[in-house]
Amino acid sequence: MANTMSKIKITLVKSPIDKSKRQKDTLKSLGFNKVNQTVERENNPQTMGMIRVVEHLVQVVEA
Repeated sequence: MANTMSKIKITLVKSPIDKSKRQKDTLKSLGFNKVNQTVERENNPQTMGMIRVVEHLVQVVEA
């Protein structure tokens, strides 16, 4: 039986210009390259931790 984890869609809504290196690196590890880009990721503790670091720059929606 396959383990089906829930997915979330994350959209970068604000520019990371003038943000810390940690926040820029977190966005890059989530897969963002430009503003208004949307990526789909597994909803797990690691992803939620990364989102928490940049929650003021992204919008999260259940997929």
